[in-house]
Amino acid sequence: MSEEKNIPESTKYETFTQEEYMIMKDDLLRPIEKIGKAGKIWIAFLTAVFLAGVVAYYLQESRGKYVTTGLRDYTMWGIYISNFLFLVALSLSSVFMSAILKLTNFEWYRPLSRIADVISLSSITMAGICIMISMGRPDRLHHLFIYGRIQSPIVWDIIVVATYFVTCVLVLFIALIPSLSTCKNHLKNLPKWQLKMYDILSFGWHGTAEQWKILKKTVLILTVLLIPLGIALRTVSAWLFSTTLRPEWDSTNFGAYFVSGSALLTVAVMIIAISSFRKLYHLEKYLTEMHFDKLGQAMVLMGLIYAYFNINEYLVPAYKMSGLHANHLLDLFVGNNAFFYWSVVFFGILVPSVLPMFKKMRKPLPLTIIALAVLIAGWFKFYLIVIPGLSHPLLPIQDVPASWKHYTPSLIEMTIVAATIAGTMLITTLFSRFFPIISVWEVAEGKLEGKEEIINYK
Repeated sequence: MSEEKNIPESTKYETFTQEEYMIMKDDLLRPIEKIGKAGKIWIAFLTAVFLAGVVAYYLQESRGKYVTTGLRDYTMWGIYISNFLFLVALSLSSVFMSAILKLTNFEWYRPLSRIADVISLSSITMAGICIMISMGRPDRLHHLFIYGRIQSPIVWDIIVVATYFVTCVLVLFIALIPSLSTCKNHLKNLPKWQLKMYDILSFGWHGTAEQWKILKKTVLILTVLLIPLGIALRTVSAWLFSTTLRPEWDSTNFGAYFVSGSALLTVAVMIIAISSFRKLYHLEKYLTEMHFDKLGQAMVLMGLIYAYFNINEYLVPAYKMSGLHANHLLDLFVGNNAFFYWSVVFFGILVPSVLPMFKKMRKPLPLTIIALAVLIAGWFKFYLIVIPGLSHPLLPIQDVPASWKHYTPSLIEMTIVAATIAGTMLITTLFSRFFPIISVWEVAEGKLEGKEEIINYK
């Protein structure tokens, strides 16, 4: 904006000066200009895991799923669908929580909003790939769009995932435009192609009052849309299970159960993400202990809500132990999957609901360890939802091969799943290498008492 040239360096806007703004901008743009040895090794490692998954997928499709995976007539979904649910959970709630906190004016969340948006986009991208990986005939993927029947919950899922992906892209990109202009104007020691990319993608952004007005209004509308869309995404995934007649999935609780579990995973993944970026890019001044304290409190709340829905999902049916439910519940409580089940209850529900109640546990290191445990337990939770439920056929079948009764994922499957998770982290990491992982203008705006004055900070 032309007026900026008349603003002296020492001009003070409310509580935030131009000098402070320049320092903040240098801090937040530094990761784009410099990458340490550890960062290069990390990117190389994620790339290697992802490429290993590509090779594994080629082997799976060229040799056949029956040969290369543990999938059989009983367990026809396996860990691909468990992983899909896990990634959708990460995608939903990261941006979902960001949207709620934005709309309710929780200022402390400003440095975290873009991190949440990037995680959402990378997770939903890999979740979509998981659908294709799990298909028996991926070459007929387009048939879902051409011949899909709207009565099928799978088609609902495709529609919601695609819509959600587009919305995530828009939310991330539109809010990123001012930062792209900042990168173009401020970063000079970058390759020409990179500066050209910023120039093209910023679409002639000059930071005028009219542009700011349109941008904020657009972001607000998209943010409002994300909340029902996010709930729909998670609920439709739950309905994929609960609309079947399988006793393990025949539950009216599944929608809320999935949403609450996703909310807990969101808090966990956000803690891990800000802990990593804080350490890797030396952003302690912006990702402070206050953020860990707030997220620790949120973890307790989400953990207790999730515990409530777990009681509904397991203890109420266990009290009755009726019919076909009994086989599944006994398998979880005292059977082959008991170790997994009780580990998930302990690390995925009790630990996040209790430990962060203590202030010492809401410090960066202990809270990150707790979050890591919650995240791992969350993945196994989806494993327990999908796999044991398929192991019990609706009708008793005799003389079936032993391999049908027990599902064990093959090395190919585990490699592909690891690749999708590595892909999620790789997208997030690469984004932070080319774009500000913390939004400069949103943080600057949060420091101003008069929120409209951000147009004077370029």
